[in-house]
Amino acid sequence: MDDSDVLIVGGGVVGSTLALLLGEANWRVTIVDAAPAPEEIDTLGQGKPALRVSALTAASRRLLTTLDVWPWLASRRVAAYRGMQVWDAEGSGEIRFDAEDVGVESLGHIVENDLLLAALAQRLQALPNVEWLQEVRLTGYVRESGIDDSESHESKAHEPQSHEPKHPAAGRAVITLDNGEQRRAPLIVGADGANSPLRGMAGIPVHERDTGQAAMVTSVRTAVGHGGIARQAFLSTGPLAFLPLTIDGRDDHCSIVWSTTPGEARRLTALGETDEGRAQLGIELAQGLGGRLGDVEVIDAAPHFPITQRHAQRYVDEGLALVGDAAHSLHPLAGQGVNLGLMDAAVLAEEWIRARQRGAPPEDRRILVRYERRRRGENAAMLAAMQGFQQLFGSRQPALRLARNWGLSGVDRLMPVKRLLIRQALGEYGDLPERCR
Repeated sequence: MDDSDVLIVGGGVVGSTLALLLGEANWRVTIVDAAPAPEEIDTLGQGKPALRVSALTAASRRLLTTLDVWPWLASRRVAAYRGMQVWDAEGSGEIRFDAEDVGVESLGHIVENDLLLAALAQRLQALPNVEWLQEVRLTGYVRESGIDDSESHESKAHEPQSHEPKHPAAGRAVITLDNGEQRRAPLIVGADGANSPLRGMAGIPVHERDTGQAAMVTSVRTAVGHGGIARQAFLSTGPLAFLPLTIDGRDDHCSIVWSTTPGEARRLTALGETDEGRAQLGIELAQGLGGRLGDVEVIDAAPHFPITQRHAQRYVDEGLALVGDAAHSLHPLAGQGVNLGLMDAAVLAEEWIRARQRGAPPEDRRILVRYERRRRGENAAMLAAMQGFQQLFGSRQPALRLARNWGLSGVDRLMPVKRLLIRQALGEYGDLPERCR
C-alpha cells in the first residue's frame, strides 16, 4: 500500500510550497527532509536579520498570498523595495528602475529565508494529510511495479534506471531512508537542492558550469538609509548587491551579496571573523558601493559559497519531477533563484491537480512532460541571461566596457524597454500558473 500520493524529497522553500499546494487540494503528502525542524516562530523576526534572504517577485508574493503565507510574513518582517539602481563601477553607465514607471507600489520584497520557511511550516502543520519527516536522509530510490512487495529495493538504489516511457500508471517510487525506513508513493519530487541526491539516484544527467566566482553574504548597518532602493554595482571582480531590509521600522540595514573570485571571497570571509576585520570589511563595502550609503558597519559573520550554474538535462522521469535548485541553479546576481523554483512548484501542482480533477493519473508521463515544457524554456533563458551578464561585466576589453556603459545609459532613457524589464523583474512574463497571475 502506498504511504501517500506523493513523496517530496526536500523541505526547503520550494519543496514546502509544493507540499502546501498539493496538501490544500487534499493530496496525501510526505516530505522527507534532511534538515531539522524550523526554529520556534517566537524567536524569529527579532534582532539582527538572517544572513540568507530572498528577493521575491510580485508573482511569488501572489502565490504565497493565495496560500495564506504572506499575511503572516508581512506582519513580521519584510522589506518592500520600490526602486533598483544598477551601475558599472568602472564607468559611467547606470540604469534606474522605479515602481511608479509601471504603476505598482513596489518591485519586490526582501524576505529572510528563516521567516519564509517558518511561515510555510506553520501552514503545513495545520494540514492533517501532510506528513513531515525531519532529519532523515535519502539512501535509496527505485521504481517498482507493485506486483512483488517482498523484493528488496535498497540494493537497487544506485543501479542504472531505464528511462523508456512505460504505461502511464505503471510503477511507484520506493525510497529508503537512513533510519532504515521505506516509503512508497506513485509520485516523487526532487526538491533537494543543487546537489540533489534523488536526481543522482534517478540517473538524470546535469549540465554544470563553474562560474569562477563565489558569493560572500553578510548583514550591515548603513549611515544613510536605503530609501527602499535595491542597489547593485558591477565591480572588476563581480557584482556587489545591497538589498534593503527594514528592521524595527528603520531603513538603515541591508543584506549583502558580493560575488567575486574564490580567493577574494575567502579573504572577505576571514575579515568577518574579528571586530577589526569587520571594520575593514565595512570600509571595503562602502567603497565598492561608491559611498552611496555612507559608512557601512558589518554586524554579522561573512560566509561565502561557490557559485556553480547547473541545469538538469531533463526535469522528469517515470513518476518523478525535479523542481527548484534540483532542476536548475543560477548566479545570484539577479536574485531569481527562489522565484524560478516557486514557479516550478506552482506549475507542477497545477498540472497534477488538473489531471486528477479530469480523472487522469497524475503519474502519466504526458502530464509530467507538460510541466517540463512549461518550465524548462523559461529557466534556460534565465540561466543564459545570467551567463551573458557575467561575461559582459567581467570582461576587461575596452570595447566591451564602452559598449556596456553605453548600453546601460541608453536603456535608462528608453522607457518602453525599461517597462518591459520591470515587468520581467516583477515575474510577470511567460506561462504563469493561475495562482501567480
